Amino acid sequence: MTHTRLILVTASPRAEAKRIAHALVEERLAACVNLIGGVHSVYRWKDTVETADEVLLLIKTQQEKVDAVRTRVHELHSYEVPEFLVLDVADGSSAYLDWIASSVAERSL
Repeated sequence: MTHTRLILVTASPRAEAKRIAHALVEERLAACVNLIGGVHSVYRWKDTVETADEVLLLIKTQQEKVDAVRTRVHELHSYEVPEFLVLDVADGSSAYLDWIASSVAERSL
């Protein structure tokens, strides 16, 4: 098991997804955020089946940043209850995992 985490968040419209992605990377909370368009969601909300066209954000970060990412997503997101699922990354390219870790590391002044 690694310290790397993959966080899934959906958003709509695309501009909101891009704003969230840029904030997370600029603030060193995520090394990278992929935006995958064309997601059509079907879900139950307040006892009604709803549908929405959304963008899926794949957020790559480290375990120690998860709480800060969660807080920031909730601050920036327009949904009352945004999707926020954290997946453990069991393994991966050591160079890529090292890049994620160094990209979210605090920089000294």
